[in-house]
Amino acid sequence: MEQLLPEINRELTKKAVEATLEKYRILLLQEPEERLPKLTQTFSFIPSSPTNQNSSQTEDIAIKKVDHERYRSDFLKKVQRAVNRLAHLERAILIQRYMQEEEVYDYGVYSELHLSERKYYRLKGKAFIRLAVALRIEIYEEEVAS
Repeated sequence: MEQLLPEINRELTKKAVEATLEKYRILLLQEPEERLPKLTQTFSFIPSSPTNQNSSQTEDIAIKKVDHERYRSDFLKKVQRAVNRLAHLERAILIQRYMQEEEVYDYGVYSELHLSERKYYRLKGKAFIRLAVALRIEIYEEEVAS
C-alpha cells in the first residue's frame, strides 16, 4: 500500500523544533534597548537628497523597532497558537520545559507531571512532531536525500 504522506526525518525535525522553541524563549525575554537613538545632535555638510526627503536616525530606529516588535509579536502568537492545538499532556510538557522564563530540566518536568521517564520522552517526541507539522517546519526524508 502506498504511503499518503512522505516520511518525516525525526532527528532534523526535532532540531528544528528545539531551535524554534529556543528562539521563542529569547524573543519572549528580549527588550531591544540597543536600538535607542543618539541624544546628541550631529552636523554634516551633505546636501539634502534629490527628493528633498531627509533621513533621520531617530526615524530609522523607530521604524526598525516597530518592525521588530511586529515580527516578535507575530512569531510568539504563532508558536502559542500551535502549542495550544496539541493534546493536554503534550502541551503541558512543552510549556513547562521550553516556554517559561526559568529553564527547567526534563527530570523536573516529568516528576512534576507524575509521568514515568519513558512515557515522558514518548509524549515529548510526539509533541515535537505535531508542533513541527502545526508550524510547518517539519523536514521530510525526501528533502534530506536530495
